[in-house]
Amino acid sequence: MQGGIPICFPQFGNCGSLEQHGFARNKIWTIDDNPPPLHTNDSKGKAYIDLLLKPSEEDLKCWPHWTACGLLSSRWSHPVLSPALTMHADIDLRSCLHVWWSVLYLLCQNSDVLLTDHVLFSFEFRLRVSLSSDGDLTIISRIRNINGKPFNFSFAYHTYLSISDISEVRIEGLETLDYLDNLYQRERFTEQDDAVTFESEVDRVYLSSPNVIAVLDHERKRTFVIRKDGLPDVVVWNPWEKKSKTMVDFGDEEYKQMLCVDGAVIERPIPLRPGEEWTGRVELSVVPSSYCSEPLDSQHRGL
Repeated sequence: MQGGIPICFPQFGNCGSLEQHGFARNKIWTIDDNPPPLHTNDSKGKAYIDLLLKPSEEDLKCWPHWTACGLLSSRWSHPVLSPALTMHADIDLRSCLHVWWSVLYLLCQNSDVLLTDHVLFSFEFRLRVSLSSDGDLTIISRIRNINGKPFNFSFAYHTYLSISDISEVRIEGLETLDYLDNLYQRERFTEQDDAVTFESEVDRVYLSSPNVIAVLDHERKRTFVIRKDGLPDVVVWNPWEKKSKTMVDFGDEEYKQMLCVDGAVIERPIPLRPGEEWTGRVELSVVPSSYCSEPLDSQHRGL
C-alpha cells in the first residue's frame, strides 16, 4: 500500500546500499509517554505525539559506517591475535594489506584496545506529529548523533497528496529552480515554466527551494500549502499510467488522484558529528483557493 507520509531515512530512493528509501519507514517506533511539552507560542489548540526510533543491531550492520575494527569484530571478539586469527590475517594481508596493517599497528600502540561487536556510532530519531484544531498538520524530525562517530544521511517526508485529477493540478514556488531528473539519470535541468504541471511521468528533485510551496487543485478549488524548514530540496513524483501498471502495490488508475511533493535533503546529505542534532520540519495546510497564487502571499510565507 502506498500513501500517507513515509519517513525516508537514512537514504532517499536507491541512492545508496540500503533498501529503497532506507529502513526507518519499515520499523516499529515506540511512543514517548513523557515527551517534552510544546512551546508556549505553539501549543494553543494542538494535540501531539512523539515517536522514537533507535537503531537495532541489524540496522547498524546494513548501514555502511563500519570501521576496520568493526569489520574485524564480526569474526573475533578477543583482543589477542590467536593462531586462527593470525592465519586468517595472513590470507587477507595479500588482498587487503592496508586495512590489516592499520589494525595491527593500532593493537601494538594500545594494548587496551578491544575488538568488540559494537559499532562506534548510533543515533536517536524523535518524530513529533501535531494536529491543530483547524486541521494543520505539523511534523518535526530531530535526529541526534549519540555516540562517537560522525555519519551522513539523506532524508525526505514522502508526502502523498490526494487530488481531484493530476491534469488539473499545478505546483507554484518551483519556477526557475534547477532540478535533478531521475528519468534521465539525475541529469540537471532548470525549470522553464511558471508552474509545474503534469502530462506524463515526473520524478524530479528540485534544489535550493523556497520554504513555502503551493499545490493548487483547480477542480476542488483548494490549495495545499507546504511550509518547511531545514529541508532545502523538494521531490515531485507522479508515476503516470505506464509505471503504475508495473507497481504491485499501486492501482493502474490511482496515479490520477495522487501527487507526491516532499520536503527533503538529497543533493547534499546532512553530516552529523558526535553530539550534534539536525531538525527538519514540515507543515501542511489546506486553504480554499481559485486557480491562482493567493496562498503564497505574505501571510503564508512564514513558518
